[in-house]
Amino acid sequence: MRSDDKTDGTCHAMPDDERAASTMQPCDPTAEKASPAIQADDRLKPRTKALGLRVIRLVDALPKTTAAQVVGRQVLRSALSVGANYRAACRARSRAEFISRMGIVEEESDETHYWLEILADSGLIDATRLAAMLHETSELTAMVVASIRTARKGAK
Repeated sequence: MRSDDKTDGTCHAMPDDERAASTMQPCDPTAEKASPAIQADDRLKPRTKALGLRVIRLVDALPKTTAAQVVGRQVLRSALSVGANYRAACRARSRAEFISRMGIVEEESDETHYWLEILADSGLIDATRLAAMLHETSELTAMVVASIRTARKGAK
């Protein structure tokens, strides 16, 4: 953890059983008390951050046309929202809040995919340059959907 981080390195993810509702579980995948679900989901943090950074570089390289700048702002907003909302989900105080936040992550990831497709299909940027990002947004969306389904099953 960086010294300027203001967090305590814990993830307020949902406990496996209601008796442990106030227990905070570490997000560190090497931590002994982290549940397998948290370990799997914690792989999303670096991936969502990397996506945001890649989109920042992409937007900076777009042509300075009105269309490119408008679409660029949209893809930038949605891509950065993926990581921000995932982190918010990781700090959720309840299973319901976690599911709600992860739903936002799902929507923003899918929206990012849409805007990347618009950039490619419009010819504003070469489609081959976007292939890896399109693949990553598809994978992130699938992982988030799976996480939501798992969380919903645990709520029943």
